[in-house]
Parts: sequence; structure tokens; C-alpha cells
Amino acid sequence: MRKFWIVLFALVSLNLTGCGYNTLQANDEQIKASWSEVVNQYQRRADLVPNLVNTVKGFAAQEKDVLLGVTNARAKVGSIQATPELLNNPEDFAKFQTAQKEMSGALSRLLVVTENYPQLKSDANFRDLQAQLEGTENRIAVARNRYIVAVKEFNITIRSFPSNLTAMAFGYKEKPNFTVDNEKEIAKPPQVDFNATPAKPQVDAQGASK
Repeated sequence: MRKFWIVLFALVSLNLTGCGYNTLQANDEQIKASWSEVVNQYQRRADLVPNLVNTVKGFAAQEKDVLLGVTNARAKVGSIQATPELLNNPEDFAKFQTAQKEMSGALSRLLVVTENYPQLKSDANFRDLQAQLEGTENRIAVARNRYIVAVKEFNITIRSFPSNLTAMAFGYKEKPNFTVDNEKEIAKPPQVDFNATPAKPQVDAQGASK
């Protein structure tokens, strides 16, 4: 009897391997790991926002619209629960991606505004925060790319025969992925030239500023 179960177990194992079950398991775990790193890096960026906003506010409180835009974008990002379950809902994933794009845009606008404040650009705390932000943006780009590759491999597996049959049997469905449109622009960290000097206003013949 024992020999029968051993043979049966061996046949089942061989069957699962041949039908792509083990590959699906491995791919799914890779997606979860990659997604966790994406979330960690985005959270790292969000954690920098309060200090960055407060530092800029100390030198440029009048830029309230830009500062409010960053604060609101961070709040929107924080309202989305980026759990692994989100990966099974394309609509929720799209909301997450949109919120992060808005956060990227708000931060870029904030850093552009700082060009008008030489004292802010020379502030040690601001320079440190900007360096941390740039490093985080780079890590986000790497994490996103790893997730994109992991999802691509998984989706190919569940569309390929005979693993597609196994996927249907166990309820595996395609995972949503980051859109690749403007991927280079999204991945590129905001750039701020601390050595640049503010442009001087042009003056016409009557001495009026243009």
C-alpha cells in the first residue's frame, strides 16, 4: 500500500511539473516579492514629503499652491491600500499607478519652483532631502522594472499551453502591469541644478523690466 502512494505521489508531482504548476507558483512568488519592493520604495518617497514640504515652506511659503499640490498628492497615495490583493484588480492597480504619477508630477513642480530661491537651494537640509529623493526615484525605477519583467513572465506562462489549462484550473489570471508609455520620463528623477543662478530680468531702453 505504501508503495502505491509513493508511485501515485511521484506521478502527481511529475504531472504538476509538466503542466507548469511549479512555474506558476515560482512566478507568482516573484511577482509578490517584486511588488513588495515597489511599494517599499514608493513609501520611502512618500516619507520624504513632509520634511521636504516643511523645508521649502520655510523659504518659500508663498508657493502655497505647489506645496498644497504635493501634500494632496501624498494623501491620495496614502489612501490606497497597496496590498498583494490589489494585483488581482486591474482597476485598483490603475488607480495606484495614477496616484503615483500624480505624486511624481507634484514633486517635479515643487523642485522646479525651488530654482527661484537661492537661499533654499543652498540650505544643507534641502540639499540632503533632494539627494535622498533622487536616490529613491532611481530605486523606484529599478523596482518597477523588476516588477514589469516578473509580471511579463507570469502572464506569458498562463497564456501558454499546457500551463494555461493549469492556470484556469487553479484560478490564475493575468496580472496588471505598469504601462510603458513615457517610462523613461517617469523613471527619470527630477533634476535640480544647484549651481544655476536665477535669470536676471531684461530691461528695456526706458529702464522697465520685461
